[in-house]
Amino acid sequence: MAKPVSGAIIRDYDKTKSKFILFSAPAGTPVKAAKDGTVKLISTNADGVKIMVVDHGDGLQTAYSFIDSISVKKGDSVKRGQTIAKVTANEFNALQFMVFKGTQTVDPTPYLN
Repeated sequence: MAKPVSGAIIRDYDKTKSKFILFSAPAGTPVKAAKDGTVKLISTNADGVKIMVVDHGDGLQTAYSFIDSISVKKGDSVKRGQTIAKVTANEFNALQFMVFKGTQTVDPTPYLN
């Protein structure tokens, strides 16, 4: 998988607490699809934070949050490196990124190349 933004990882995956990683990324940074796939979900959580899930097949999915200016819609095919959204202003100046294998989160770091 490609990194969804060029910034450094500022929070590592923690299976017991934060089941995601944070990439340093100021508001307006383009967010790119980590791998070819299909947009499965675009939603907003109870806190008003937008989230997008991309299905890559074989039970592998990626999720992106702290995003806006979403340029794809549910059902769209995306290519690795394609811009799919932009980072929104948030308290961390970051993009939140998750990887799911089946229904469980896994550490995204080993997947990134």
